[in-house]
Amino acid sequence: NYRSVLENQYTFFRGIKYEHLLAGISGGLTSTLILHPLDLIKIRFAVNDGRTGYPQKYKGIINAFKTIFRQEGVTGLYRGVTPNLWGAGSAWGLYFLFYNAIKVYTQGGNVDLPLGPTTHLISAAEAGVLTMLITNPLWVVKTRLCLQSEKIIGNTCRYLGMIDALKKIYQYEGIRGYYKGLGPGIFGVSHGAVQFMTYEEMKNRYNQYLKL
Repeated sequence: NYRSVLENQYTFFRGIKYEHLLAGISGGLTSTLILHPLDLIKIRFAVNDGRTGYPQKYKGIINAFKTIFRQEGVTGLYRGVTPNLWGAGSAWGLYFLFYNAIKVYTQGGNVDLPLGPTTHLISAAEAGVLTMLITNPLWVVKTRLCLQSEKIIGNTCRYLGMIDALKKIYQYEGIRGYYKGLGPGIFGVSHGAVQFMTYEEMKNRYNQYLKL
C-alpha cells in the first residue's frame, strides 16, 4: 500500500550517507592523478591493432612512456586527465553512495542485519549500472582525448578539452554519442560487483575472527 511505499522510500534515502560520496570522490581523484599515464597507455594499446587504426606503434610500456614523453611532453602523459578526474571522482563517489544506500534498503534499515555474498554481488551490480548510466559521457570524452596526439595528422575532429569535446559530440552525434560503449561498460560492472562481494565477505570473516 501507499504507506509501505513511503516506508521503503524512507529506508532507501536513510541509507544515503554523503560521507560515502566524499570518500569515493577522494579515492577516485587520488588514484587517477597517480595512475592516469598508465590508463592512457592502456587505451592506446587497446586501439593499436597493427592495421590501419591508431597510427602510433609502441613496442611496450616503457617504450610508450618514452615515446609519448619525447613527442608530446609531460602534458601528453596526462592527455584526457580532466574528464578522467571528473569521471573517476564522480563514478567512485556515486558507486559508494548507491552501494551503501542499496545495502541499507535491502536490510530494511537494520544495518546490523548480515547479508550474504549473493546480496552483496547484486547490490554492487545495481550500484555499478546506476553509476555507469550517469558517468558514461565522461568516459567517452576521456577515451577520445587520450587518443588525440599532436603528431597525428588528418583527424576529422579535434577536441580542445573536455567541454569542447562534450559540445562537439552532442553537435555531431547527439545524445547517443555520449552513450557509445555503454553496453560493454554495463557488462564491465561485474568487475566492481565481484570486488565488493569479495571485500564484504573478507571483512565479515575478519570481524568474526576478531570476536573469537
